[in-house]
Amino acid sequence: MKLHTLAAVTTTTLALLVMSGCAGNDAAVSKEPVAATLKPVQSTTSPEEPKKPVNVTNAIVAVVNDEIITLYDVNREAQLLITEAEKKGAINDAARSKIRRTVLDRLIEKKLTEQKIRELNIRVSEEEIRQAIDDVRKQNNIPSQEALVAALAGQGLSFDLYRAQLQEQIEKLKLVSMEVRAKVQVGETEMRDYYTANLAKYTEEESFRARHIFFKTGEKATPDDIQRSKATALAVLADVKGGKDFAELAKKFSEDPAARKDGGDLGSFKKGDMQPELEKTIISLKPGEVSELVTTPIGFHIIKLEAKVAGKTKPFENVKSDIEETLYRKKSEERFSQWAKDLRGKASVEIRELEGLL
Repeated sequence: MKLHTLAAVTTTTLALLVMSGCAGNDAAVSKEPVAATLKPVQSTTSPEEPKKPVNVTNAIVAVVNDEIITLYDVNREAQLLITEAEKKGAINDAARSKIRRTVLDRLIEKKLTEQKIRELNIRVSEEEIRQAIDDVRKQNNIPSQEALVAALAGQGLSFDLYRAQLQEQIEKLKLVSMEVRAKVQVGETEMRDYYTANLAKYTEEESFRARHIFFKTGEKATPDDIQRSKATALAVLADVKGGKDFAELAKKFSEDPAARKDGGDLGSFKKGDMQPELEKTIISLKPGEVSELVTTPIGFHIIKLEAKVAGKTKPFENVKSDIEETLYRKKSEERFSQWAKDLRGKASVEIRELEGLL
């Protein structure tokens, strides 16, 4: 079972996901301390001696306001994405390089947001972390702290590491609230315009209510069995066409046990709820009409459409809060994207080209 993180149980999920990029993978891999010497080792051999391979695992690939991002950081984050891409088919070096470049951009953005959190002195209390952990347990139906620890261990996570991840997410939520969401406004006119442009989204589907009389054949039925069932079905159909009560005939002849009790009532349903053969027939009928014999893999059916209910549009007031949240999230994402772009524009970001490594 994949545990939901705090981001999955807050109203600022989308904005957080935009902000954190691939940060969600941080918890799955411990952070290796950066080596004291990060630049590629220079060869000290004479020109005549063969050069040894240079270890550039911890080479610096970017400096963000005097904080570094190493090749190790990039490769660690990129590997999961590369593995996922390889599962879908072979990828070339250019595709791998593109993934690493994308990951580097995300890590730069992540570094900038972490710096902003420190600049604004955003703090997370023990009570907030405790509440977040409780939310995670409730979201995943985990009864106790011990069960949560066991579930995390099953995913290769320690509780302390997971707790640190939640703390980081809360910090980012607070940053989004301070810098972005608090400055987003959604007006009544905007909501009404959105409602008008998306009426189909807020209109219920057309529904149908029907009855049927069922004559069973089944996989083991012989040709003679099928012919006898068909003959009976045609005789009953003739009675229906002759004006006899459909519900009474269903109670008497239908081989559907439920139909014998309720006169073949199929209840109300929408498109996609029925077998294709039955749905096609039902949709073609007018209320009160009876179908010809319908053949399906399990037998023969006679269908009567009792009613067709046109889809109703939900009133604006009933969906107003949903529309407000939709627009609020959309505008928050757009504003955060611009905020992050402006933040990077004001920062000192140096990307170091390492030929063949990115």
